[in-house]
Amino acid sequence: MINRLCKRLNQNIEVRQSLSSLRQEIKDSSKRELLLSWIHDGDLDLSVFLENEDAKTRKNAALLIGDLALSSESDAVFHAYQTEDTRFVKEAYLTALKSLNAAPYVDVFRKRYEELSLYEASDDEKKHVEHELHALSELINTIEPFKKHRFLGGRQTFHCIFRTNPLHPEITAALMEESSAASSKMGVRVKTNHLNRLLPIRTYNELLFQIPGMVSCKPDADVAASVIAGSNLMALLENTHEGDFPFYFRIGVKSRMALSERSKFAKKVASKLEELTAHKLRNSTSHYEFEIRMIEGKSGDYYLLVKLNTIVDRRFSYREEFIPTSIKPVNAALLVELAKDYMIPDAQILDPFCGVGTMLIERQKVVKGNTSYGIDHSPEAIEKAIYNTNLADQIVHYINKDCFTFTHDYPFDEIFTEMPYATGQKTEAEIREVYEKFFPFAKRVLGPEGTIIMYTRNREYVKQFAVKSNFRILKEIKITQRPESYLMILK
Repeated sequence: MINRLCKRLNQNIEVRQSLSSLRQEIKDSSKRELLLSWIHDGDLDLSVFLENEDAKTRKNAALLIGDLALSSESDAVFHAYQTEDTRFVKEAYLTALKSLNAAPYVDVFRKRYEELSLYEASDDEKKHVEHELHALSELINTIEPFKKHRFLGGRQTFHCIFRTNPLHPEITAALMEESSAASSKMGVRVKTNHLNRLLPIRTYNELLFQIPGMVSCKPDADVAASVIAGSNLMALLENTHEGDFPFYFRIGVKSRMALSERSKFAKKVASKLEELTAHKLRNSTSHYEFEIRMIEGKSGDYYLLVKLNTIVDRRFSYREEFIPTSIKPVNAALLVELAKDYMIPDAQILDPFCGVGTMLIERQKVVKGNTSYGIDHSPEAIEKAIYNTNLADQIVHYINKDCFTFTHDYPFDEIFTEMPYATGQKTEAEIREVYEKFFPFAKRVLGPEGTIIMYTRNREYVKQFAVKSNFRILKEIKITQRPESYLMILK
């Protein structure tokens, strides 16, 4: 197929279609190499098609050169971009140049961006001008990656929503010690002049900002962009960051629209917002510094929230290694807060299903134990647990074996663990067997006053087998609705 298409190009037969077909064919790496051999041997010159009288042919030729990363054609593509009169083709040249050697032309691209930003496009031109601007922005940042703005914070007032576990926002609210903190469906709302004091709290999933003047909007792209541009967003960005405009953003839409419609809507909002802010805010899907969340409400209007990716979250920086079944550190931190009244300081602690060590590490940050042991049957998990624990600057003794064969010279005060659950690797019958073995094992390794603090997705097995080993349930707290999971404390 490659040979036939190349011959057709050399014979000027259905050039546009042949170029388009080649773009599809080279998705197969072997066919890509065959086409490159035609070019490198001098049997095919794609640059000649950049001068074709048909605009779509020029577009396909440029994109194919980019697909093949033919840096030898950088000058030809750049020259074609400068001389191109058809607006919808200019974006294709810029897209191609992202894969070529475009560094020598970066000053030209910057100048073109500034000129185009000030250009008053007609209705017919507007879409293509916006596409060219976006492509220029992406290309410039490919050549010279932008310096990300640094968040400075400050003592100004922030209107925040700390997203939390929906069943337990009160835990995060209590840790804030802020009189304005109030639980809501989305988490904890708080108005604070002490943001830096709240950032280290370990039980929230993410931080979103409510911007004065940017609370909600009608489901219209132009209206939404006008509300965002007219709000205090620009002032907040400028006053809380080191560095000047532009700032790069993305739009995220959560609504009942189909995915393709949501994407179109987000692009319309982003494009209009760039225009209204004189391109001080620039849309990017790859290196954005903040996100604008548009969440459709029951009325059809959109709630508007902002997430600043410039705020570096260092709370769980130790957790570099994980496995697919690893508990999220924020969830482990929540479990610790919910169970801390049952944890004994200076306790001897065991996690018989420790995974990568997250539960033990998070416990130690709130209630300091004495000696901690972690056991797991997976060598990979143990290796990663050791790595994470070293980063957390803690000491845990890790053992790679089946926990039910584990013995120890002295009893433990506490078992703190996330129990295994049915996955692609473990069946429900195997999980039931784990619970059946677990409580006799726990009775053997715990002291007479020992405590089990477990996170489980199988509450019925706990109730069924705990009593047989004389354990009683002191407390159970629902953690998630779907699937149901519980924190259970037993003695």
